[in-house]
Amino acid sequence: MSESIVRMQGIDKHFPGVHALKKCDFELQAGEVHALVGENGAGKSTIMKILTGVFKKDEGTIYYKGKEVDITNTKEAQKLGISIIHQELNLMPDLTVAENIFIGREMIKSGIFCDNNKLNKATEVLLSSMKVKIAPTTRVDTLTVAQQQMVEIAKALSFDSEVLIMDEPTAALTESEIDELFIIIKELRAKGVGIVYISHRMNELKRICDRVTVMRDGEYISTNNMDDITIDEIIKMMVGREIFVEVVELNKKKEHEVVLEVKSLNRGRHVKDVNFHLRRGEILGFAGLMGAGRTEVARCIFGADKLESGQIILNGKEVKIKSPKEAVKKGIGYLSEDRKRFGLVLGLDVESNVAMSSMSNFINKFGFLKPNRISKNSEKYVESLSIKTPSGTQLVKNLSGGNQQKVVMGKWLTKNCDILIFDEPTRGIDVGAKSEIYKLLNNLADQGKSIIMISSELEEIIRMSHRVMVMCEGRITGELERHEATQENIMTCATNRSA
Repeated sequence: MSESIVRMQGIDKHFPGVHALKKCDFELQAGEVHALVGENGAGKSTIMKILTGVFKKDEGTIYYKGKEVDITNTKEAQKLGISIIHQELNLMPDLTVAENIFIGREMIKSGIFCDNNKLNKATEVLLSSMKVKIAPTTRVDTLTVAQQQMVEIAKALSFDSEVLIMDEPTAALTESEIDELFIIIKELRAKGVGIVYISHRMNELKRICDRVTVMRDGEYISTNNMDDITIDEIIKMMVGREIFVEVVELNKKKEHEVVLEVKSLNRGRHVKDVNFHLRRGEILGFAGLMGAGRTEVARCIFGADKLESGQIILNGKEVKIKSPKEAVKKGIGYLSEDRKRFGLVLGLDVESNVAMSSMSNFINKFGFLKPNRISKNSEKYVESLSIKTPSGTQLVKNLSGGNQQKVVMGKWLTKNCDILIFDEPTRGIDVGAKSEIYKLLNNLADQGKSIIMISSELEEIIRMSHRVMVMCEGRITGELERHEATQENIMTCATNRSA
């Protein structure tokens, strides 16, 4: 460890209706990985966005390399050597990977033209150093969320920053990808880069972090050496109470009737002859490595992507689902892994988003909305899902990532669908809220709802599933009953390319 590279003192920040930061302190040393943890809404992302010029502080002082600085925009932060990888992806979907990484810093030839060859070569070298196999010329909108996350990391690394902030960098990554990322982090630390590591995955902290700072409800709680504190102690400081984080007991699977059957589903290279069934009251887990085809199968069932061939049988009858609207009418809801693009309207308030999939239920016979019913419905799910918001009229874009996720869940619970597809349901959600989500999924199954749960966290898949379907390169390569669903068995199936 060496001298402080960043020191923040008495940082205060207000948003409409929210006192987001209350006289908070934070200090980062050169050559350390410093964990910043807390529940959703604790202020972690906010204080880091102030450091990187995304937000302007109301009060407080920032010192960089011992000198007081006033960072008013992101370019100033980047010039100082401070970069951030945001929890919410911030890429241009219509541009290529290379264009996204070097946007605003394009390599020019003949004085006016972009030198695409140099741009692509520099991107190839950067991605190769990260052991990421993505072509520089690939358009970002064709990438999965996990691949887009790796592009975000590459973009931040391209600045040769002395301070690198990683906000939930592993949320969409597989275990092998996380291992590669940790190798990159250790190399950066050895070069003297100070890294702020924000994560809800508590098991990662001991593996990679030197110190940990805990925040709660917009306040600074404590900073400790990672070797001097246990994960249970960190969690207790985060939530301000003891929390039960052991595996939630699943109810015994009942042999209910099959409500959904998929036969010989095909779409491109990501969905190849997929067959499975889902019973009433069952939580069916979908596991696999990045690019295995799990999300693509869900999108086909939901009508978001067109099938090339295959059958979808709902309650014993074959159905043709050509759009998400038709899927919703047939009682199927889909919580996307990319809540910003497909789950929410960020410019609308909580009430409108929660009611969105069921708006016809909130219109009177004259065609006018019933605002009181919309408000009462919102209040119901704000309370039951513990959504941290000053009111139902708060804009969704002002909520933390985890609370935005809960708003999406409230939307589909309002619709009261019989089949629910949860794609990465706890991505970016803190340990306290995860327990609530797990209980909610169990309660829905108890009520007879049928759930498909896609997750990159093996522990979550094993914990919550009655059965597990495992995919590899577009195919189902394993079907495991609960007692068979070990990490070893799942990974064996997930890497079985010959199936």
